[in-house]
Amino acid sequence: MNSWQTKEELTDLLCSLVNHQSITGTNAEIALAEYLHHLLAQKAYFQTNESYLNLHPLEDGRRLLTAFVEGKGKKKDTIILLSHFDVVGIEDYGSLQNLAFHPRELTEEMNTIKGDLPLAVQADLESGDWLFGRGTMDMKAGIALHLSMLERAIDGEFDGNILFLTVPDEEVNSQGMLTALPVLEQVKKKYDLTFSACLNGEPMFSKYPGDPSYYVYTGSIGKVLPGFYCYGKESHVGEPFAGINPNLMVSFLSQQLELNESFIEKIDDEVTPPPVSLMQRDLKEEYSVQTPHAAIAMYNVLYLKQTFKEINEKLLVGAQKAAIEIESYVHEKAANFAEIASDFTIPALKVNVVMYEDLYKEAVERFGEEEITRRQNLLVNQRDKGDRDFSTLLVQELAAMCKDLAPMIVLFYSPPFYPAVSSNNDPYIENVMSYVKKYTKKHHDIDLTVSEFFTGLSDLSFVGPVSSNSKLNQLTTNMPLQNNGFVFPEDIMEQLTMPILNIGPLGKDPHQWTERLELDYSFDYLPEILNEAIHQLLAD
Repeated sequence: MNSWQTKEELTDLLCSLVNHQSITGTNAEIALAEYLHHLLAQKAYFQTNESYLNLHPLEDGRRLLTAFVEGKGKKKDTIILLSHFDVVGIEDYGSLQNLAFHPRELTEEMNTIKGDLPLAVQADLESGDWLFGRGTMDMKAGIALHLSMLERAIDGEFDGNILFLTVPDEEVNSQGMLTALPVLEQVKKKYDLTFSACLNGEPMFSKYPGDPSYYVYTGSIGKVLPGFYCYGKESHVGEPFAGINPNLMVSFLSQQLELNESFIEKIDDEVTPPPVSLMQRDLKEEYSVQTPHAAIAMYNVLYLKQTFKEINEKLLVGAQKAAIEIESYVHEKAANFAEIASDFTIPALKVNVVMYEDLYKEAVERFGEEEITRRQNLLVNQRDKGDRDFSTLLVQELAAMCKDLAPMIVLFYSPPFYPAVSSNNDPYIENVMSYVKKYTKKHHDIDLTVSEFFTGLSDLSFVGPVSSNSKLNQLTTNMPLQNNGFVFPEDIMEQLTMPILNIGPLGKDPHQWTERLELDYSFDYLPEILNEAIHQLLAD
């Protein structure tokens, strides 16, 4: 019979989980959910209570897993243990790719090339307390720890219920968690439960290189993904002033938004990084001497307590400034050309900046709601693109119907979207964190730092209290995928909102080839810390 209580047992369990190469979107992601089900199905508790252990399908065939353990006293109070089992790719491992999912072997190989590694990595290798490999830190150690807590729940440790929830797709679109929301609602009603809190097991993130602090979290950072569709006007390369190149437009947009300090937000010691471009390209599919007609740029924007309205206004200001600079630049270059080509007339140029919502309304006014719906349904039925590209295609269709507005910049939003959430001022969570801090200091001589926001993005965003007074429809009305294959579940999120916290293992370098987990804190100390935290969460 499996047991997951000692450091050695947890390390073995972690290695078995990492051995499953569960990169988001691969068959191994499906296989790991089935492996976890297999591990738990061996427990006598789930053989007696088969209905408590379930795999739940996503629309695309992937699956998430729930495991419910009823606590002593048959109370309603229930703690959700949340994790994700997908990982990012391993291209960054280079010649070590074949070892990326074999933690012990990779760690041994790291020791043989130690002299070529960064000093911080060398120091960790010399300590002997670290295990390398994709997913060791983010976040299969968290899964192992939650399985350990589930085992304790089976043994009657807790005076309340435990619901283990682990999902796929956290690293890309969070479709696993979005699918889990109605599942949670069903479980809640079926067993007449009260969800007291959701405890995530994401690893702690250092705030700077060499940061010695140990973090626990009472919330999770938010993210929006604004897109800018730059619709220019085609021309032959021999007549560049007869049109406007969208590549030029998107370059000025980049200067306005990339690393723009006006988006930086500081709450206590937490500071959000400025926006960075995650996608920037023209939409021309083949080479010719005609300039592209459109280009797209998407930006990663992280936030803490700003409202969507505030964020949107800053994005619009950036686009409007870019539009003015585009006009000025082209006019200047045309004037210079006119000095040489005496028969050249400087063209007039006006770059329009519009929101997706306004472009949609304009198209409806011109062609009617029925025609717009027909066109969008046709695109949905023929869809062969991911969320980002398909969002762009929906914007492109409307822009083409109103092409006399070009040149124009259309601001819209695409999934994934993570609301910023926080239980920092909840007395219930404050008391639990205060107790955990005192316990950890007394028994392990470690000072935990309670940080309001987990900065690595997490699925807590879909169950925690929203940190700002934003209305979600301020964003979703400008999300082309809303009602076109993607519906953001605002209603069920509001129904399920609960206190949240994150207490996870110690690791370094997430999403890098030097990703690694520290074993002493993570598997010696943390199981008891989590045990105490759950007891406090379930205390009367």
